Amino acid sequence: MSEVSVPTPEVTDTLRPADGPIPGFGFNPPTAPVPGFEITDLAALHARMADGTLERIHRVDFHTITLITDGSGEHAVDFVSHPCRPGTLLWIRPGQVQRFGRPGAMNGRHLMFTPSFPAHLPGTDRLIHEWYGPVCRQLGTGHDYATLATLLAQLRAEFTRPHGSVSPEILQLQLATLLLHIDRLPQSGATGDQHAGTEIYTRFRAELERSYATTRRAEDYARRLGYTVKTLTRACLAATGQPVKQVIDARVALEAQRLLAHTDTPVALIARRLGFSEATNFGKFFARHTGTAPGDFRRAHQNPR
Repeated sequence: MSEVSVPTPEVTDTLRPADGPIPGFGFNPPTAPVPGFEITDLAALHARMADGTLERIHRVDFHTITLITDGSGEHAVDFVSHPCRPGTLLWIRPGQVQRFGRPGAMNGRHLMFTPSFPAHLPGTDRLIHEWYGPVCRQLGTGHDYATLATLLAQLRAEFTRPHGSVSPEILQLQLATLLLHIDRLPQSGATGDQHAGTEIYTRFRAELERSYATTRRAEDYARRLGYTVKTLTRACLAATGQPVKQVIDARVALEAQRLLAHTDTPVALIARRLGFSEATNFGKFFARHTGTAPGDFRRAHQNPR
């Protein structure tokens, strides 16, 4: 069995801005029996952050998993508003831009953990560091919902044990079990065989996250990873239904949308930050992928902060 390691403390006493131009926060529960992990309810989280922070655009540097149990509403992630109702499962990953819905409209279990917290097993490491699964799943209230609700209840029971008796190792293994159960849920509406080419695709996505601002050439990714462009295309088609070049360009376009909508960074600087030598080239690229010019997109989406 793989070794279970206790993470280095990462909890801060107060909210701190995350790195980057988009407002964000690090992992900051006011009290926690173990570092790097917290499980609470949406209602309690809204009460704790009653200044409206959650309802404004922000990004976090940790994972959050939410299972809606009561009410209905919406949760916006990267320009998509996901309808939520009992049985909705949300998994927001570090760096994604989000906005919570109206406080009190819905409730559910809300799990937060740093990337270093889960047990280091091959399956969990892939999910935490390499896999780019769906943000939202609609489970309904059948078997899958009951299974995840039970696993979350077990996590909550261990987390709320009397002071000094909470086991980080048990929490890590319980969390690993939850993540692996989520991974094998059916991906409703997904295109292609979601298990074909997974290792190649996840290696490619990890490299894409490192390099999307420096190269958009599929040949560069193939060379760095030791594959052919055809192999990367097959893996991307199997996982997403899109060829590798479209996956690369979509990642660049998403970051451009985030920066245009959620920061005041000049368009020319955004272009340079994303690897474009000329703002005009960036404008053509953005219009081709979003159907609108950068300035028009900013005016339509930028919210007062």
